[in-house]
Amino acid sequence: MDDHHHHDHAGHYHAAGEKGLRIALFITVGYMAVEAAGGIFFNSLALLADAGHMLSDAMALGLSWVAIQIGKRSPTVRHTFGFKRTEILAALLNGVALWVIVALIVYEAFLRLAQPQPVAGMGMLIVAGIGLTVNLAMARILFKSRAENLNLKSAFLHVLSDALGSVGAIGAALIILWTGRYWVDPLVSVLIGVLILYSSWGLIKESVHILMEGVPLGMDVTQIENAMLRQSGVCCVYDLHVWSITSNRTALSAHVVLSDPHRDRAAVLRGLEAILSESYDIKHTTIQIEDTHEMRPPTEGISCRPGTTCNLVD
Repeated sequence: MDDHHHHDHAGHYHAAGEKGLRIALFITVGYMAVEAAGGIFFNSLALLADAGHMLSDAMALGLSWVAIQIGKRSPTVRHTFGFKRTEILAALLNGVALWVIVALIVYEAFLRLAQPQPVAGMGMLIVAGIGLTVNLAMARILFKSRAENLNLKSAFLHVLSDALGSVGAIGAALIILWTGRYWVDPLVSVLIGVLILYSSWGLIKESVHILMEGVPLGMDVTQIENAMLRQSGVCCVYDLHVWSITSNRTALSAHVVLSDPHRDRAAVLRGLEAILSESYDIKHTTIQIEDTHEMRPPTEGISCRPGTTCNLVD
C-alpha cells in the first residue's frame, strides 16, 4: 500500500517589501520625467538613456507590485500551486525589457558617435547628480527586502543599475565640461547599456532556470539523496526531484523504499521531513513510502542509484 505525505509551507511577502516597491515606483516615475526633460533640453543621450532605463524600471516596479498582488491569490482547482509563480514571470519580463532598452540605446549611440552633437555639460551634471541621489535612496529602501524573492531582487537590480547609469552620466558631464569632447556622451551611454546587460543576465538566467524546474541554486541533489538514505529504515531513494515553485519556495518529491517492510512508516516519514526541513529548508514535500522494489517501474533513469539498493528481491 502506498503512503503519501504532503507538507506545504507557503512563503509570505513582507509588508516592508511591498511598501518599498510602492515608494520606489512613485520616485522612479517622478524622476524619470525630470531626467527625460533634462536629456531633451541639454541634448544628452546619456541622460535620455538613463531616463529610458528608468522607464523600464517604472514598468518593472509596477509589474513586480502587480505580481505580488496576484501571487497572494489562493490556489484554485486549475492552479493548485496558486499564483506565486507570477513573480518569476514578472522577473523574466523585467530582464527582457532591459535588453530591449539597451538595444535602443546602443543604436542611438552609434548614430551620435558618427555625428557627435553639442551637449550642455553643466545641466547634464546637475540632472545626473540628482538622479544618483534618488537612485541611492531607492536602493536603500529596497536593500533589506531584496532577498525575500526574485521579484524584489529584480527591482533592486533595476535601481542599482540606474545608480550606475547616473554615475556614468556624471562622469561624461565632467569630461565634457573639462574637454568639450561631446562624443563621450554616447560612449558612456553604451557603457551604461553594457552594465545593464551584465546586471540583468543573472536575473534572466535564474528566472528561466526556475521556469524549467531546475534544481535550486546552491542545492546538491546527491547530497540530499544521501541525507535521506542516512535516515534509519531507508534503503533506497529513487525518482527524486527537487525544484523551485518560486524563488523562496522549494518542493521535493521522491519514492522511498524501506529496508524492513515492518518499519513504522509514519516514523520514517517524520524523520525524512525533519531532515529536509532543518537541513535544506524544503517544506513542501511529497514522499511515497514503499516496502518493496516490486513497485518500482522498470523505466530507465528512475531506479535506485548503484550502491543504495536494498537487500530485497526485485
